[in-house]
Amino acid sequence: MSGERRIVKIGSSSLTSPEGGLNKEKLAFYAAELASLHRQGHEVLLVTSGAVAAGFKVIGYETRPKLLHEKQAAAAVGQALLMQAYQEALASEGIRCAQLLLTRPDFTTRGRGRNAMMTIDELLRQRVIPIINENDTVSTDELKFGDNDMLSALVANLVGARQLIIITDTDGLYTADPRHDPNARKIERVSEITGELMGLAGGAGSSVGTGGMRSKIEAARIAMRGGVPAFIGRVLEPGELQLAADGIGKGTYFDSREHHLPVKKQWLGFHSMPSGQIAVDEGAERALISGGKSLLPAGVSGVSGEFHPGDVVEVTDAGGRLLGRGIVNYAAWQLRAAAGLGSDEVRRRLEVTRIEVIHRDEWITLA
Repeated sequence: MSGERRIVKIGSSSLTSPEGGLNKEKLAFYAAELASLHRQGHEVLLVTSGAVAAGFKVIGYETRPKLLHEKQAAAAVGQALLMQAYQEALASEGIRCAQLLLTRPDFTTRGRGRNAMMTIDELLRQRVIPIINENDTVSTDELKFGDNDMLSALVANLVGARQLIIITDTDGLYTADPRHDPNARKIERVSEITGELMGLAGGAGSSVGTGGMRSKIEAARIAMRGGVPAFIGRVLEPGELQLAADGIGKGTYFDSREHHLPVKKQWLGFHSMPSGQIAVDEGAERALISGGKSLLPAGVSGVSGEFHPGDVVEVTDAGGRLLGRGIVNYAAWQLRAAAGLGSDEVRRRLEVTRIEVIHRDEWITLA
């Protein structure tokens, strides 16, 4: 079906040589694959890595740098080279592209996220392919996405994509490492990401990239929670990106049973910066997760951090497992005084605008 938004994420290892520097042949291949989707009427967005890998040799480093300021310098050189290469490759296919460099505050600040979405919408309306990367030259370790797998999932949710396609060097997720275990079986479809499934994923990625299979599965989980199905797999031959979009690609499909989340719920669940943490008892957990209820003071068993009414907080069970996030109506000192008390008792003791600690309309489940 044409006219659907597809987010394609390509990592450093797919675009560069092992020793660093862009591989123009690989890049031209992916440009042709993107162009094929684009010509069918799809709205194609590309999330790309590769700026540091493209730039570190040019700037004079022998190996990929480890220090933040060195990586930022390499990215400053490499991002220009990366975009030039994409622009030339896509121009040869008759397609225009545009660069968007994003940082974590572009998502955590709701107004900035809305502006980014409006820019992307207009580029797609003009039949331009947005090429999105993290702004490595200004990002700090505290604010980084970690890798572009997470960035691609956040973008997919932001723009209401039909599908997230994460290209990797393996043809999907296996029950074990197929290079070492002859009994390893490929997992064709995933409807729920469990702890056992996460345990099947490996650790770090390649020497020129940062993302391993674990980060890709985590990105798929974020996309699924936002109502966006995902594909993680290989695209090595002409036409394989189309196969991935058509549901018959060489990889693993992650199905989403959720509806696409409203922008406010996306921000609350995936972009906001929590100011504290609230622990709840089993009854409150059931009310929040299964009952569609608000959180009342009686269900609160612990409070950590300093927060104010209107701040975002994380909610956990007694063991510390994350249940979700919400916008709190109490200051931390008020909630410490109210924790475990009935609503009438709280009203007698405290002056609070709303009795609910977190209203159900200001809540998102993440368990």
